[in-house]
Amino acid sequence: MNELGRMTVEEFKDTDKTPLVFVLDDVRSALNVGSAFRTADAFACSEIILCGFTAQPPHREILKTALGSTDSVAWRHFQETDAAIAILKSEGYTIIAIEQAENSIFLQDIEAVIEPQKGGKYALIFGNEVEGVSENAMKNADFVVEIPQFGTKHSLNIAVTVGIVSWEFVKILRG
Repeated sequence: MNELGRMTVEEFKDTDKTPLVFVLDDVRSALNVGSAFRTADAFACSEIILCGFTAQPPHREILKTALGSTDSVAWRHFQETDAAIAILKSEGYTIIAIEQAENSIFLQDIEAVIEPQKGGKYALIFGNEVEGVSENAMKNADFVVEIPQFGTKHSLNIAVTVGIVSWEFVKILRG
């Protein structure tokens, strides 16, 4: 760890965080949840919010893919995604649903639309693997961002989506 320049869990908890929160809206795969924790740790995101029936640590499959990041990344659980969004808005977060939808903003265009200002905070909502982001969460989002896709499937695994989208935001937020 020393050779890699990695910090301890205690050092991570005390370090400045990227003002980015992941909201997992009824994500059914605990393996995907664990991957989201690992990505949140990699980019020093503020926290993860687990909503509805999304699995919570300590869950065997979360721990399998999280590789210890459930100890470093702060997290909360809300039974209803709407309640989580309301609290995040009251805390000053801009709410962004990651979904294929009419009037969505393509990921490569987010910087022109979402200008991170000093102190700007962003919550990214990732939805259920089959149903996507819930209708109510979509209605309460400030923006909807979509990853353009050019193949036959037009969908990505949530773990892949979390990585792609969070990296784009981290590039902007951390300069």
